Amino acid sequence: MKKLIIAALAFTVVQNMAFAAPGSATGPTALALAAVIAPHSPSVRAFNKRVIARLFRGNTSFGFTPNQKISVDADSVVCRVSTVDITSRSCELSFGSRKRTLTGREANEVGATMAAAGVPAEGAAGSSIESVTKLRCTIDPNEIMQKAGGGADCTFETGQ
Repeated sequence: MKKLIIAALAFTVVQNMAFAAPGSATGPTALALAAVIAPHSPSVRAFNKRVIARLFRGNTSFGFTPNQKISVDADSVVCRVSTVDITSRSCELSFGSRKRTLTGREANEVGATMAAAGVPAEGAAGSSIESVTKLRCTIDPNEIMQKAGGGADCTFETGQ
């Protein structure tokens, strides 16, 4: 009987532990993810933020330095939507020691884009939570301008 109780307890503990799982997005989903994170990142230059915004709007009629890519990184992105107070939505973005809190439409855009990228939502006490860590998006404007489906890739970890 003791072995059964120990086995059941161990299974319960392991089942409740959250494991980091690798995730990725490519093509249009990766470009969208980079486009909603880049404006808030302190490490993305203003010029590169404008380039990503132009590409996301579908404007590809401009030149960009050959063999240069743009990186959009975030240490973590955690978005919450209340299932009780349906007006409450927020995202906490961490870039090293710098943090940025988004609410309303901006938070909804980030959360919806993460969902489109395959980030699973988890529920907790009246909330739906989507979170990623180690987000790294690489944007190659010249490849995107070829309109062959490539040039945008993101990797991240889900769970914690």
